[in-house]
Amino acid sequence: MFGIGVPVMIAELTLGRRGHLSPPNAVKKVARDEGRSPLWAVAGWSGVVGALLVLSFYSVIAGLTLSYMVASFTGSLTILNQYTSGDYFGAVTGNFWLVLLWHALFMAITITVVARGIHGGLEKAVTWLMPALFGLLLLLVIYALSVGDAASAIRFLFQPDFSKVTFETVIQALGQAFFSLSLALGAIMAYGAYVPKDVSLPKSAFIIAGADTAVALLAGLAIFPIVFQYGLEPGAGAGLVFITLPVAFAQMPGGIFVGGAFFLLLGIAALTSAISLLEPFVAWLEEHRGIHRKISAVGTGIAIFILGIGSVLSLNLWSDLTFWRGTILDNLDFLTNNIIMPMGGLLIALFVGWRMRKISIRDELDSMSDGGFKIWLFMLR
Repeated sequence: MFGIGVPVMIAELTLGRRGHLSPPNAVKKVARDEGRSPLWAVAGWSGVVGALLVLSFYSVIAGLTLSYMVASFTGSLTILNQYTSGDYFGAVTGNFWLVLLWHALFMAITITVVARGIHGGLEKAVTWLMPALFGLLLLLVIYALSVGDAASAIRFLFQPDFSKVTFETVIQALGQAFFSLSLALGAIMAYGAYVPKDVSLPKSAFIIAGADTAVALLAGLAIFPIVFQYGLEPGAGAGLVFITLPVAFAQMPGGIFVGGAFFLLLGIAALTSAISLLEPFVAWLEEHRGIHRKISAVGTGIAIFILGIGSVLSLNLWSDLTFWRGTILDNLDFLTNNIIMPMGGLLIALFVGWRMRKISIRDELDSMSDGGFKIWLFMLR
């Protein structure tokens, strides 16, 4: 996260603010300004393609979050316990039409926001909704540590076992860091184009990575004490949030509202990420092809929805159809997390670290001390 992710994030923000365009055009513009080949635009294009692939399966998972929000508010989750929660999750994901419906609804919301622009309502709402999610997560941590198996959870999360550290583990950690920070997906570069000149890019990158890591650790502390308390499977992956937390919500006073609020805020957090994944390509179509924002948002969104049907099917009707890394969803996850994003990050590191003039980079990172700049450039290279 901090050894590789943050240096690449600073480089990506630098490219975005320097180019002040959609990711492919931003890299092309900076390359030309630096006297380099415009083919470096592939660093921007790999991110855009990766973002569209990620959004196709990310929307399916986010749709399940909306499904659980409704189920929680209506009281359907209050009857769940450690024995039935997994079965309920299996019944939901096993229903093709239900998963497809929520996938379609989430994509429709994402398209609507991107078509109208991200400024205004959503931007203002997120400024208080995200701290609310953080606060709710903190309350869940306190609850989980007090009623769950805190000792086993802390051991599981923080006791090192270096025999498990292999090349595969490192690649997975790198992919997780890139995915969690949305690196090399065009999103950070697109946001960089909007960052004012007086804002410190290194400081912003450290704040983002710090907050991201804090939320990840809190999520672990909220989930794993319950997992070990009820003998659930700690390696269940993303299913943990849908299997473990409902058990906790069902047991706690006011769990209907706490659970509903949690999944609502989680859905909004997912929406902000989905917007950042769709925005780069929509911005490119608008500025490079002259296609109206609404048309490009709807067209791209529909294409992503159709692509996402493969991930929907991999949860139910096609769950037995496996190749290479597993189901369609597993393969998209591996392709983006472990190949496209690290390769895109490598291209960004090569271009900014070795092909941009130091004076150009220094112009964007003028808040950095000379020593800090040298350390960052060394790490990036």
